[in-house]
Amino acid sequence: MVAALINGKEVSISIREELKQGVTELRNQGVIPGLAVVLVGEDSASRTYVNSKHKACNELGMYSEVIELEDTISEDELLTIVKRLNDDQQIHGILVQLPLPEHISETKVIETISPLKDVDGFHPINIGRMMTNQDALLPCTPFGILKLIENINIPINGKHVVVIGRSNIVGKPVGQLFLNENATVTYTHSHTTDLKNITKQADILIVAIGVAKLITTDFVKEGAIVIDVGMNRDENGKLCGDVDFENVKNIAGYITPVPGGVGPMTITMLLHNTLKAASQIEHKYNLSMKL
Repeated sequence: MVAALINGKEVSISIREELKQGVTELRNQGVIPGLAVVLVGEDSASRTYVNSKHKACNELGMYSEVIELEDTISEDELLTIVKRLNDDQQIHGILVQLPLPEHISETKVIETISPLKDVDGFHPINIGRMMTNQDALLPCTPFGILKLIENINIPINGKHVVVIGRSNIVGKPVGQLFLNENATVTYTHSHTTDLKNITKQADILIVAIGVAKLITTDFVKEGAIVIDVGMNRDENGKLCGDVDFENVKNIAGYITPVPGGVGPMTITMLLHNTLKAASQIEHKYNLSMKL
């Protein structure tokens, strides 16, 4: 048995076509969804990611603004820029690219972004709404993973989902999203004992630990769905995930490749959140005008 490939590029293209229609509908109402991305410093990986977001926005007909700042900028100066964007009616989504320089508190920056414009889905209000299964702007990578599973038409209800990793960006929220879909969720991490015994029980195994090819066939139940969130370089400098793809594909039922799996979905769900934020903000604005 060789696992079926979950192609994130194809799923992403399909979703973006739907988003393009939504953008067109808003533009016909005189509203252009706007995303502002703030980049602090010269990190090459962050710059590449920001450029991809900017290009994707333009392709969908959204307005995109990239604000590039020196890594010497003070925390107060950055917070002032975020507050200005909160008040900017042309901007519906704000994303401050992480990581930030050590002298700037990521927590303060995230909490300063308006929850209505928090298209990364990191603000405590949006996280709280997600935890209580209310409507919210959801974290992009976990949201993208959920969409990938939905795309292969396998019911999530009642499935055992095991998450390896407990970051605030992927591990914790992705588990909560699947719990909201009535899965049974187990979190594992660096302090988990007998990890293999737990992961081999997973119907859906989500790996987000940042260690190249750590997860081998020993960790995977036959026929399981394996979602690889990792983005690493192997000994030859080639992009690879946290899962030993070439071996695990021979035991899994479904598997995501790296690259081309989860990655394309992250930017796509950012675009989804920007369109959603634009729709909600404009609806709220129109209601207040009528009052």
